[in-house]
Amino acid sequence: MWHLDRMRRGYRSARQAAAELGISVPTLYAYVSRGLIRSEGERSSRERLYRVEDIAALKARKQRRDPGKVAEAALHFGLPVLDSAISLIAGGHLYYRGRDVATLATTATIEEIAALLWTGDAAATLPDARVELPRATWQRIATVVASLTPMDRFQTALGFAAAHDTGAYDLRPAAVQRTGLRILRLLAAAAAGRLPSTEPVTRTLQQGWAPRTPQARALLETALVLCADHELNPSTFTARCVASARSTPYAVVAGGLATLQGALHGGTCERIEALFDEAGTPARAAAVVGARLRRGEMLPGFGHPLYVTPTGDPRAPLLLDRVRATRPTSRGALLARALVDGVQALVDVQPTIDFAVVALRRALELPPGAAVALIAIGRTVGWIAHAIEQYEDERLIRPRARYVGPMP
Repeated sequence: MWHLDRMRRGYRSARQAAAELGISVPTLYAYVSRGLIRSEGERSSRERLYRVEDIAALKARKQRRDPGKVAEAALHFGLPVLDSAISLIAGGHLYYRGRDVATLATTATIEEIAALLWTGDAAATLPDARVELPRATWQRIATVVASLTPMDRFQTALGFAAAHDTGAYDLRPAAVQRTGLRILRLLAAAAAGRLPSTEPVTRTLQQGWAPRTPQARALLETALVLCADHELNPSTFTARCVASARSTPYAVVAGGLATLQGALHGGTCERIEALFDEAGTPARAAAVVGARLRRGEMLPGFGHPLYVTPTGDPRAPLLLDRVRATRPTSRGALLARALVDGVQALVDVQPTIDFAVVALRRALELPPGAAVALIAIGRTVGWIAHAIEQYEDERLIRPRARYVGPMP
């Protein structure tokens, strides 16, 4: 069932690996024997799988004489294209400025993560930041956006707030931190349907989304911390491009939000929600998973191309475990567990953070659209961190295109 490789993007079959490298299968085996490519046995067959990261590294070595090809490959889970000191994905772990997210997720607030990513010190005091938006204006906005999804509310609220915050044009680090905190509080208020305030972000969200479930706040905190940054994903790269043009932090976050909504990025949450709906009950989960596999369909929320270790995306089990511990008998938690068990029994692919956030939304019975909104609020911290880094660089990100159309 090699179509499953598309789900396990961290690996390739022998034929696929050889084709990507432009070599024969026997030559591939020779590369393996020389330690140039690592391979692993596939449980369900005698064939072996070959690591994408090793294939990419070998291709890069072979293509160094052609910089154009190297640059093209770098745009698709390839080689690093710029320097950053914000987050690192290595050895199946995610680190924020050298600190393992597995520890931060259970010890830090999202405000402390903002301080860590924006200043390098989680204990740093961020500048005071009240949302610069008149109460009457905010109330009019709230009336207009009441029927919109949280993501659409974000874009509307950002535009109004930017018009009232001339301080956002100050792009020095301390000023960007102040603006970033305003934006973070603004988005939390927009998502929760509350007035912007200086109270902690998770309190705003819990009071707006789950006022009768005080334990929800700790789960929301964990989710926000886990979603704060993930290196150069599409929305973060977009945010850096916007910042490189010297646009304000409001524009940076607007660009990140626009990208995050895409079906291949944060929009994956909608397809995961559809998987939950299709299963309906834990008893049906295994059958639904099997039917999708028979049809050759993808299982959204499973298999992350940047985590090729057996444990997969390290953020997902952290959040799923907390969801199960906090809401063990909720329909959402039980169905999430059944789906994970069903997938692993058949194809041994691990869930991603997107799946875990959808599980959280369902376990807490948060409003529709809350999953991707939660990812967006957390990721805003990372977008602002990358903006600060990019503003200090002062170079415009402007790659060139290789023209392949008809010649003049």
